[in-house]
Amino acid sequence: MTVPPALPPASPAPLPADHPLSTGATASSPLIQAYRGVRPATTPVWFMRQAGRSLPEYRALRSDLRTGTSMLDTCLDPELASEITLQPVRRHGVDAGIFFSDIVIPLRLAGVGVEIAAGTGPVFDHAVRTAADVDALVGSGTLQADDDALEPVREAVRRTVAQLGPVPLIGFAGAPFTLAAYLVEGRPSRDHLAARRLMHTDPAAWGRLMAWCADVTGAFLRAQLLAGASAGQLFDSWAGSLSRADYVQHVAPASARALSWARGLSASDGATIPLVHFGLGTASFLDAMRDAGADVVGVDYRLPLDEASHRLDDAVPLQGNIDPALLAAPWPVLEAHARDVLRRGRSAPAHVVNLGHGVPPDTDPDVLTRLVALVHEAGVE
Repeated sequence: MTVPPALPPASPAPLPADHPLSTGATASSPLIQAYRGVRPATTPVWFMRQAGRSLPEYRALRSDLRTGTSMLDTCLDPELASEITLQPVRRHGVDAGIFFSDIVIPLRLAGVGVEIAAGTGPVFDHAVRTAADVDALVGSGTLQADDDALEPVREAVRRTVAQLGPVPLIGFAGAPFTLAAYLVEGRPSRDHLAARRLMHTDPAAWGRLMAWCADVTGAFLRAQLLAGASAGQLFDSWAGSLSRADYVQHVAPASARALSWARGLSASDGATIPLVHFGLGTASFLDAMRDAGADVVGVDYRLPLDEASHRLDDAVPLQGNIDPALLAAPWPVLEAHARDVLRRGRSAPAHVVNLGHGVPPDTDPDVLTRLVALVHEAGVE
């Protein structure tokens, strides 16, 4: 796939003087040290989907909201998004907040009609199935990191960072393939057949769509980083439906384009914001995800961390990969699994403990709190 070069706003730039990495507030935190390949005295831990439905305080907040406040509206309310981001940090003592948002938020901000349907997920007004559909979408415009549409996102980040202090905030963005798959399917899909069909039947249209998605999500991530997030993570929820060959040829260039929006943002000491690349079911192309521009590779629950590290020449910090299913197991089972993850993570230059996917909604939050304590007490054993 031929992907045009990233737009000029993606060029390297200094971080604002009051950014937590510029002031030093988060630069020495365990998370940032680990992301930069230095093993801190305490292994850092946070959880994908740590904010939201597993927390009683989140459910209470949602129940208190007036009727008609949708999930996407909540994500774009700076006060609510900040509060929800902070809730698991307060409760669990995790080493980072992950910005509370949704993968489709940048699409909505770019003018795409989408809502979250209860029990279904994102549902779009129109699916993007043909070259004409792609041209209409691309012709409608895109996002820039300084667009007014992104101000609620920037304000939510600023509010959150002010409360977190030395705890880093991680910026959140969906990878181009996941956004494109949603757009082409028009709703969640198990096999993303329509997206893969467009990829092969009209690779030129697919390339235009992927470049557009890369710029939309890249601008969304860059806005968060400039507003105060100390790291960024690109989530590719659906890349596991792809073969290695398809990922390398038809997806990786757009992921690199998206990451280029965040690449090179540097503090006064010259250190850049670390970037994490995570995909579900992507064990066969972790190296390609690294090569797209990631400093850290997230590993799902299917592949042991020592094997993942070996595939990356034992040269890349890793994040992961406790199996979310085991959060409901008896504590001795979960504890043994967590210690095994910690042991296998020693193969990498540094390791951030996380789940191999998101926190299930029915998880007992006390289990997560206990798991954080276990990881912290284990140190770098």
